[in-house]
Parts: sequence; C-alpha cells; structure tokens
Amino acid sequence: MTQKQVILLRMLVFLPIAFIAEWLNLPAIIVFIASGLAIIPLAAFIADSTEAIAEVIGPSLGGLLNSTFGNATELIIAIVALRAGLVDVVKASITGTIVANLLLALGAAILLGGLRFKEQSFQPTVARINASSLNLALVVLLSPTAIDFTSQGLQPATINHFSIVAALLLLLFYGLTLVFSMKTHKSIYQLREQEEINQDALESEKHKTGLWKSVGILLICTIVLVFVSDTLVASLQEAISVLGLSSLFTGVILIPIFGGAVEYITAATFAMKNKMDLAVAVAMGSSLQIAMFVAPVLVLVGQLMGQSMNLDFNPFEVLAVAIAVLITNSISTDGQSNWLEGALLLITYAVVGTAFYFHP
Repeated sequence: MTQKQVILLRMLVFLPIAFIAEWLNLPAIIVFIASGLAIIPLAAFIADSTEAIAEVIGPSLGGLLNSTFGNATELIIAIVALRAGLVDVVKASITGTIVANLLLALGAAILLGGLRFKEQSFQPTVARINASSLNLALVVLLSPTAIDFTSQGLQPATINHFSIVAALLLLLFYGLTLVFSMKTHKSIYQLREQEEINQDALESEKHKTGLWKSVGILLICTIVLVFVSDTLVASLQEAISVLGLSSLFTGVILIPIFGGAVEYITAATFAMKNKMDLAVAVAMGSSLQIAMFVAPVLVLVGQLMGQSMNLDFNPFEVLAVAIAVLITNSISTDGQSNWLEGALLLITYAVVGTAFYFHP
C-alpha cells in the first residue's frame, strides 16, 4: 500500500465526523469542513476505480468511461447544489474548476517538474487542440454576456433557450473530440511506450480479477459521495456566513479545491516524474471535461429540475476564465515548459483568487 493510499484511507475518518456533526447539530462550519475533507478520498477512490475498470475493458470503452466519470465528483456536488437551488454557487464552481485546473493544477505541475528538470516537453499537437477547444468554451461563456450587453429588454427565457442550444452543441463537440482522440487520431494521444503497452496486455488477466471489486468501489463511493455532497451543500450557506466569505468566492475557490485536490496532486506527481504529457492531460483535460461535458449536462439537468441554470455567468467569472485560457494557451502551444511558466500560472491564480475574495 502506497503512502498516498494510506493518507486517503485515514482521511475517510472525516466521513463519520461529517455525518455525526450534522446529526448532533454542531456548528455548520464543522460540518462544512469535515464534508469537504471527506470528499477528497472519495474522489480519489472514484478516479482510481474508474481507471482500473478502464484498463480491463479496453482503450475505447475505457476512454469513454474515463471521459464520463473523470469529473464525477464535481458533477455530483453540482447536481446536489442545483437541487438545493444554489444556482449561483453551481455556476461559480464550474468556472472555478476550469480556472483551478488551468492555473493551479497545471501551474503546480509545471513548477515542480521544472525545478527537477530544466526543460520539459509534451505533445504540442494535443496542446494546440486543447487550446482551440478551450477557446470554443470561452466563446460559449462570452456569448450570453455579449447578447445581454448588446440587447435591450432581453427576456430571461432568451438566454435559457440559447443555453440549451449551446449545451447541446458543446456535447456534440465533446463527442467529436472522443471520436478524434480514441478513433481517428488516437496515435497522437498515445502517452505510453509500446513495450509498456505490451506488458499491460500480458497482465490483463490479473486486472480482470479485480474488475468487480473496482465496480463495487465505484458504486459505493459514488453513492456515499451523494450523501456527503448533500451534507456539504446543506451547511454551505451558514458556514460561509460564519467565515465571512461570499458565495462567489466559495464556489470559485473552495469547492473546486475539495473536488479536485487529488487531480492537482496527480498532475504534479506526473510532472515530477518527467511525464508532462500525462500532467498536461490531467490538468487541461479536466478543464475541457468541465466546459464541454459537465457544464452542458448541468444546464440540461437544471432545466429538468425547474432551476434557472443557464450559461449566463457573472462577468467577473467569465473574465477569470478568459485570463486562465489565454495565459495557459500562450505557454502550452509550443510543447515546452519550465519552472518560470509554472510560477506565472500560480501567481496568476493567486491574483485571481484574491480578486474573488475582495469581490462583493
């Protein structure tokens, strides 16, 4: 058992703490923090079990499974928050997760990897495709603001209708990216050497024995995550009031950290092993999944729930995403990275986070 697994298992102690604290009506701040910390190991186990299942069922179905469950934690938390009517928090968590993955996760990975290796490289073609896809997401986020700014007497239903159409188009493009990466151009996404692939094939029978165990872990952790998310959301408003934080800051900064902490560590670990292709795939890939899959799904789910969930985000949130996308694209398209670029991303995240803290 690795040190990471030991730490994650120990963090499961926050599960009963969160539930007991809620049952005993302890201060909401205790429930909120315990729930947030409990989400971290659950997210890790969901990711690990998904990866284990993907190794057994093959690259095509496995890639689809990873693409679907890659951000299951964020999706579940957001749906629970939507059900509670916290639409603004959900929107903030979407933009916050994108910003955190691009600036915090990728920045930490590039910095830590760059301190160990003077210059690191990754697949530039994939980086350019990711950059273009992020630009599309940015266009979609900017469009409602542009429509609102250039129109008079705009009805809210108009933005809702636009959001539904845009959500469907984003899901269509997301599907096309899966076909591109897993079928027509899968060679450029190949991150492992052929010898390693052959070795994996020899060990496939060993993995099959743990398939149902992984499925069981995935199902159990997902179910538990729903209840923990419910506890987190129920304590959210009172907790942030006690802390003196705004809903905007909580959604953009705190919730993404709870849901994505494991991804940040994973990206940094890959970078420190000079596996920058994997580090970039984790950080930028997660942002794309949020923008192209999670956000559109939440729009559609929100409509079904009768919630006014659309793609009309706070202009300051859109600005933060634009900053993150532009800076990330500017340093990633050459396929090279160094520690200074990582520091640039992290300092940008600190500036953006500080701005959200002081934003009324």
